[in-house]
Amino acid sequence: MFGFAAASSTRCYLNLNNTANFIYPSSSSSSPRLRRRLIHTIRTSCGPSIHPPLTISESMATNPPPPSHPTYDLQAVIKLALAEDAGDIGDVTCMATVPTDMEVQAHFFAKEDGVIAGISLADMIFYQVDSSLKVHWFLKDGDYVHKGMQFGKVSGKAHKIVVAERVVLNFMQRMSGIATLTKAMVNAAYPACILETRKTAPGLRLVDKWAVLIGGGRNHRMGLFDMVMIKDNHISVAGSVTDAIKSVDMFLKQNNLQMGVEIETRTLEEVKEVLKYASQGKTSLTRIMLDNMVAPLGNGDVDISMLKEAVELINGSFETEASGNVTLETVHKIGQSGVTYISSGALTHSVKALDISLKIDMELALRVGIRTMRA
Repeated sequence: MFGFAAASSTRCYLNLNNTANFIYPSSSSSSPRLRRRLIHTIRTSCGPSIHPPLTISESMATNPPPPSHPTYDLQAVIKLALAEDAGDIGDVTCMATVPTDMEVQAHFFAKEDGVIAGISLADMIFYQVDSSLKVHWFLKDGDYVHKGMQFGKVSGKAHKIVVAERVVLNFMQRMSGIATLTKAMVNAAYPACILETRKTAPGLRLVDKWAVLIGGGRNHRMGLFDMVMIKDNHISVAGSVTDAIKSVDMFLKQNNLQMGVEIETRTLEEVKEVLKYASQGKTSLTRIMLDNMVAPLGNGDVDISMLKEAVELINGSFETEASGNVTLETVHKIGQSGVTYISSGALTHSVKALDISLKIDMELALRVGIRTMRA
């Protein structure tokens, strides 16, 4: 049994005191090959000896919490996802095939390598479906999983587990895909920091940005409300880079607001114009975006000479952010330009979900996985 308390809609904490070890099929019901595979999975998941898994309270203490947001209701998003699946009748297949009082145990396992994310969110979903479900994790958000690894289990009413299954997996697979790509980009881009953008799935922005944090990236602005970001269209309407920054400085002063201010520049001339304005007096500007200053080359490489020149012009007087033509293949070279941040919309708008399953019959699932080379 786990208890639930929430300080706000976006910050949810779960507590579970029970722990348990992996359970795997007995020798009487398993082939030697499958047993070897299961034992390897257990050892890979838990180390040379089988240690008790992390309790939910322990995993939440070490997992990155969701980003803060003044209006986003994470519990309502979960409720909407569950209602989307259940409709106005409920799970008719479960009603027809699963006795309401039957209790089972289901195991999470990975079908490919990657970074696991969404464990804390899965806890919230299981609790919302049935607070009596017992969930145990052998890893925490941000840990690396290998194909065939079992990394958690849930036990309780079979009907409730199956109802929660797809919603849990949909969130976890998407979040894990984002975290996996983020981690790869973070490692390649060092010493620059990786940011996502607002190119998130509608309604899932906090979830997508949470996955970026789990993958080791940092969050850009959450929305239109928490940072001033002067982009090309704003500049076009204002008349010039200088006029746009002047308007922002005046607005923030008149409204007694303090927040980060970023301006997008597309040419070295615009960079110079920003620096000239900033040199003439106090400004609220904190960051300069260097947009599309990375030029793709025919051989798959990129030319970052313009980006490096812009960074040298700024010379540390403001944070810098590279944007455009950022891929896993190009991000290392971009990171060597001296920019503070590299933003990539691909982290969230082109995410490839990580293949994860939740299975009651783990023996059969692994047998099928081995046959299809997915375990």
